[in-house]
Amino acid sequence: MEKISTQMRKGILEYIILWIISKWDIYGAEIISILKSGDLIVAEGTIYPLLSRLKTDNLINYYWVESESGHPRKYYNLTQEWIDMCILMEKNWLDIKNSIEKILKK
Repeated sequence: MEKISTQMRKGILEYIILWIISKWDIYGAEIISILKSGDLIVAEGTIYPLLSRLKTDNLINYYWVESESGHPRKYYNLTQEWIDMCILMEKNWLDIKNSIEKILKK
């Protein structure tokens, strides 16, 4: 059961992270904190490579901000390319959600 649960979480993780970044510019530790607060507990070793891939895919940008309490922080935001894709992603999510609900009602 644990393996199935892990695969399901991995499948939606990219979508959830992009949704979080769409709300405000945010740094990695905040993303992890939000995921943990929603019981989507993930390791830093999962999040940072995913953020790197999203940057390579031109879906997010980042910039550095000096921190008063230590190291500079890398803040992430969405690219225009992702914003343009958002409507399609939302439609895909609703289609998948509706399909799952339809199947589970049988």
